[in-house]
Amino acid sequence: MITQGVKVTDRCRACGGTTTVDVGQFLDEGMLWWGTEGQCADCSNGWCEQDCGPVTPENIRQALLQAHGAARLRLSGNMPNLVPVLQALRSARELSLGEARTQAAQLVETGLIGTLVEMEILAVHLRKRAIQVSVEPAASPSPDDNHIG
Repeated sequence: MITQGVKVTDRCRACGGTTTVDVGQFLDEGMLWWGTEGQCADCSNGWCEQDCGPVTPENIRQALLQAHGAARLRLSGNMPNLVPVLQALRSARELSLGEARTQAAQLVETGLIGTLVEMEILAVHLRKRAIQVSVEPAASPSPDDNHIG
């Protein structure tokens, strides 16, 4: 299992006090999961939420990207037949054919950028189709980098 998380503070919706919130993403049995768990320091308000799907809520993604930086998914070898790449991207992200083509082009050119867990899940789907890829920390993003979300 691959996980990534961070603690953030927020305002309590019940009393306005300070809430500490754990947010994270994880890869479990080939699925992308995310969750939040919070507890107010000033009252008894607390919660725990968890869900899965191809896209993580943006507030969780941004907290992870800010705390840990982005990861880059790159092809490790020559460009394989485009069909398995498109199939892998479509199944992992529930993309339209046009969206998958755009991301496949990005994968070939500069790589795809996202959270570590997002890039690892895409890597799993690509490797299942014998496409060699690597996941590495993304250097400081440039304006030309392709972010997925």
